[in-house]
Amino acid sequence: MNDMTHASPTPAKKPRPRPQVMKLTDAAATRITELTQRADSEIVGLRVGIKNGGCAGQSYTVEYAHEIRPTDEVVEDKGVKILVDPKAVLFLLGTEMDYKADKMQAQFVFNNPNQVSACGCGESVQLKPATV
Repeated sequence: MNDMTHASPTPAKKPRPRPQVMKLTDAAATRITELTQRADSEIVGLRVGIKNGGCAGQSYTVEYAHEIRPTDEVVEDKGVKILVDPKAVLFLLGTEMDYKADKMQAQFVFNNPNQVSACGCGESVQLKPATV
């Protein structure tokens, strides 16, 4: 009998761990904690996504999340939760979310390696999907 006919199956490869979509700076985590504690209703975190529009083609969205949707990519970092819209995952992969405040404005800032360009006002960006 040929030994090849009774060969043991090849051991299954372990799937490689999924990369964390986003990370937060300390300033962003602190601000998210403040926002969720001050909210009028129960907030599970912030939902981050991307919408089409603006002079460069796309813009980031940030809104309160009252529930975790089955399709959300949940990112837990520094004690807070960010829920990433599944349509935005490839555009946000590797992004660092920061929070900056000065005399003129206070806002979340996205340091995104997938950003190709931005408009002059800083409200609109052009993004490319991440290469995985």
